[in-house]
Amino acid sequence: MNVNFSVDVIIPTYHPDEKFHVLMRMLREQTYPIHKIVIMNTGTSLPEEEHYRRHLAQKKAGGHVPVMEVYHIRSSEFDHGGTRGMAASWSMADICVFMTQDAVPDNDRLIEELVAPYQEEVDTRKNRLKNLHRDRENLRELTKEEKRIAAVYARQLPAADCRLIERYTREFNYPDKDRKKTAEDLKEMGIKTFFCSNVCAAYRMDLFRRLGGFEKRTIFNEDMIYAGRAVKAGYAIYYASKARVVHSHNYSGLTQFHRNFDMAVSQADHPEIFEMAPSENEGIRLVKSTAGFLVKQKKPWLIVPLLWQSGCKYLGYLLGKNYKKLPMSLVRAFSMQKSYWDK
Repeated sequence: MNVNFSVDVIIPTYHPDEKFHVLMRMLREQTYPIHKIVIMNTGTSLPEEEHYRRHLAQKKAGGHVPVMEVYHIRSSEFDHGGTRGMAASWSMADICVFMTQDAVPDNDRLIEELVAPYQEEVDTRKNRLKNLHRDRENLRELTKEEKRIAAVYARQLPAADCRLIERYTREFNYPDKDRKKTAEDLKEMGIKTFFCSNVCAAYRMDLFRRLGGFEKRTIFNEDMIYAGRAVKAGYAIYYASKARVVHSHNYSGLTQFHRNFDMAVSQADHPEIFEMAPSENEGIRLVKSTAGFLVKQKKPWLIVPLLWQSGCKYLGYLLGKNYKKLPMSLVRAFSMQKSYWDK
């Protein structure tokens, strides 16, 4: 295994639970060395902080022991883009992997698989350079603007308690095949072209800084806003299906409403990104595909909760897209992140 890139891991936390314990244990076991783990904790203290420090120090013999840094912020200071961007500004690593506190690595190769597409780029470029002396066409190709990878995101697997509809949604959004996506894919893939998820995603930091990093103030979608800018600037987003984390939720219809409201607010605030490919078409495709799946599974009665949840999602989305027309009292009531509106 080549280790050509230094890697830091950045995790925002808020009242972390048992999943965070497992996440930290799995980060310790990774085959690819992690230089530093930065935890951006919302609150005055991180429960069991010293336990995590001792645990990381127990890295198996001969392995690299990650440094652990913990920073505490107030709830009013948290921002999806700003908080992550602040942590990234303190990193000197080549690659930063952003994760959420409930994303559990499926095995010890997560970091290795996230780095692999970047490593392949380096290896390909080295091989082309070796052949320059006997291949002038190769020289011309090398000087062209390449579709360099700006972000690599992981596959999300359903947890053991995941309900059937959500389990299928995970399979729909995170298939078992890698895909490198550029602006040329917009016609075929629509909004999926610049889909990226900070549940678990690795960013090449030289390009991250060149593109301005995450939006400093955003209620949601800091990952897709960045990915959209990268695609527009001529870079690629890479889906690495072998980089796997266990991450799923059994959200109620009401929670889906609030989440989609906030998601749509971010889309309304950034038309320069989301007008490239509206998300409505992808949502309709998911509902139709899920309904067909439920029929094949001989569980057509589950179409009723599917329609209920889809209706909640769409209503939240529709209101969020038009939030500027609503009174602030309703905006706060519909939003999942009340503190965002106090800023």
